[in-house]
Amino acid sequence: MKIKNILILAVLAGSFCACSDLINPSVQNAQSAEQMFEDAASAQGILGYGYANLPFETKSTTDIATDDAVTNELGSSYRSMAQGTWAANNDPMSQWQARRITIQYMNIFLQNAQNVQWSSDPKRQAMFVDKLRGEALALRALNMYYLLRNHAGWTSDGRLLGVPVILEPEGFDSDFNQPRATFQECVNQIYADVDEAMSLLPFDYVQLTDDNAVPQKYQALGVTYAQEYNVVFGDTFRGRISGRIAQTIKALTALLAASPAYAEGTEVTYADAAREVAEVLKHINGVAGMDPTGYRWFMEKKTLDALGSGECPPEILWRGSMNKGTEDYAFGLNQEVQNYPPTLYGNGRINPTQNLVDAFPMANGYPITDPSSGYSASDPYAGRDPRLAEYVLYNGVTYNGAQIITGTYSSDNNGLNKISTSTRTGYYLRKLLRDDCNANPSAQNPQYHYPVYIRYTEIFLAYAEAANEAYGPTGKGDLGYSAYDVIKALHDRAGVGNDYLDSIQGDQDKMRELIRNERRIELCFENKRFWDMRRWKLDLTETAKGMKIDQTGGALQYTVIDVEPRSYADHMYYGPIPETEVLKWSNLDQNKGW
Repeated sequence: MKIKNILILAVLAGSFCACSDLINPSVQNAQSAEQMFEDAASAQGILGYGYANLPFETKSTTDIATDDAVTNELGSSYRSMAQGTWAANNDPMSQWQARRITIQYMNIFLQNAQNVQWSSDPKRQAMFVDKLRGEALALRALNMYYLLRNHAGWTSDGRLLGVPVILEPEGFDSDFNQPRATFQECVNQIYADVDEAMSLLPFDYVQLTDDNAVPQKYQALGVTYAQEYNVVFGDTFRGRISGRIAQTIKALTALLAASPAYAEGTEVTYADAAREVAEVLKHINGVAGMDPTGYRWFMEKKTLDALGSGECPPEILWRGSMNKGTEDYAFGLNQEVQNYPPTLYGNGRINPTQNLVDAFPMANGYPITDPSSGYSASDPYAGRDPRLAEYVLYNGVTYNGAQIITGTYSSDNNGLNKISTSTRTGYYLRKLLRDDCNANPSAQNPQYHYPVYIRYTEIFLAYAEAANEAYGPTGKGDLGYSAYDVIKALHDRAGVGNDYLDSIQGDQDKMRELIRNERRIELCFENKRFWDMRRWKLDLTETAKGMKIDQTGGALQYTVIDVEPRSYADHMYYGPIPETEVLKWSNLDQNKGW
């Protein structure tokens, strides 16, 4: 079949993507496909779609479908989903169409990349083909990972299935009635794509300064660092997928596969996952490479503002472009406009729950439920884990020069349920926001923000989880450090004591609870909680709670209140295949319960 038909299908077919205006190459649709691949800039637009349609949610959104947050945007689809409307024909979490169309684009690119003249110099041409094919393979793997996370599941006849594995471009004469591959087959394909990508990509995009540093396979072609290698693999390309990022995709896939929700249907063990994650972390020297200020990366203003193009600070493994625009769609002020309290000209959208606040231990490291913690219900924010104040605005704190009162006695609109943009839980979001922004429409002051795709803290916590399950709390296998070592390092950098950690270092079950709690705290509002709860098969139905604070005679009374129910069924640990797809294709099995 002609590539022209393949490309037309990729752009137009509604069965893959309902939003053709999001497709980067659409501006080139006046050209034939043959012409697009005769022109390097147009051809790279096909690959560019894979980046433009990255599946990362870079603002806090899905947390409001969990026990960590609610929203005062009452029409939110995620809020409705959490209250019982989630269905195979009503799935705000669906990635089916977007991921599959992106894979289609990567398949088109992979089929044609070697035929494009990327450079008139044969040495640069060979390297460009390697690099761009490596990016496409890694992007295909990443999209497969998100398809597994969102749509893999057990069928009614007891099979753990993923999605159809499609490695060639589909066209009008293709057989679209393809069955889902097994979960393990999908994992194997991700691994294969990543391994091939890593053989083609540099580990990082850096400027070499010595011909001897050029990889041997390119030295054999006569490549020099200055004239050829740096032109293709230099730091100009920071921000594109590198070998380091590809390796991380493999590690995250291994962790997903080893998790309780999937472990019985795969060959991947937690020991496998620990090894894959350790491969990523060894390049920063393991625990010794942990960023000491990584828990507050979003407020490291000097570091953030000074970043060069594509450059990442020590906490960030991969990020998107920086932005300080004031437009509604821009990243520079949108988070503050959406989430600042009303008196700071914000809409107060994301409201942390009491459930999450209670997850923060005391500064000594003990859970607030432990008699040794020193927690006082009449002074609930005193002596707490310092990260609580970094991530949550609670009653009485000063922020942007103003005291934030969330209690019922508040004299302004920051108080509990005062107006439609007030908090519903007694808390406002602080994490991800910069306190040097001004959301006042008449005096807006945006600051640089960037979307974070992968943080090293997430990778450290992945290692802690896998190592604890594989080797126990203090076991190291042959990897050099333990789950205990990771959690201690996280506590040390945040100013949290380790007495409780030391007391449970011989108990794998309690260490598991602590690691999961640390992940909940460190990654809160980063769209991880919903997926973690599902892969761990935790209770999804815990009511979201808040704190009502009254004042009588100058004394404060604290009352925990129910704010919003959560309604999920057991089969919802696994997302559905879209109902429209199951109805169209007889070979496409639905997950059990949907």
